[in-house]
Amino acid sequence: MIHRDDPSITALLRALDSGERDADHEQAAFEAVYPHLHAMAANLMRSERATHTLQPTALVSEAYLRLVDQSAVSWRSRTHFFAIASRIMRRVLVDHARNRSRQKRGGAYERVTLRDVLAVEGDHEDRLIDVIAFDQALARLEAEHERIARVVELRVFGGLTVPEVAAILDVSERTVGGDWTFACMWIARVIARDGEDRADG
Repeated sequence: MIHRDDPSITALLRALDSGERDADHEQAAFEAVYPHLHAMAANLMRSERATHTLQPTALVSEAYLRLVDQSAVSWRSRTHFFAIASRIMRRVLVDHARNRSRQKRGGAYERVTLRDVLAVEGDHEDRLIDVIAFDQALARLEAEHERIARVVELRVFGGLTVPEVAAILDVSERTVGGDWTFACMWIARVIARDGEDRADG
């Protein structure tokens, strides 16, 4: 059961905010948030048709409202939550898509709405793409450019803004903007090329 304003999660986020940002504290926060966010996603997926689309950022925002005492956390605590939740949402969506693919014996992958991921300048419509294809492309980007992949994960799955991502990664907003532009082109190219390879195969 999901409890509103979970004090343990709020306390963990405040500890991170106060400078106790070591691996143990981050892992503890991850483990505290994961079951709640996973349950929320699972409930939503069960209530939708098989062809549903899911907006990760909307779900993460809802989780934040339910799980955190907003009066007790600062702006940086909020970004810490979204940073943790972005990694969880990526895992949840990919696991769900893989399970559906196995059930369908190789059928169509789950599709999600990922705002602006494949958008060109001036085009801000939502795009529907296979979450597994996106995750695979992101993993390849991560192997070559870890920070740039982190920017994508935070923006796509966590819904963080450029200033928030810059604060989390301790880089300039200009750097985040450049990373985002590079990543969008890189991921779009990889997904398109992989799609052509599958069609030829």
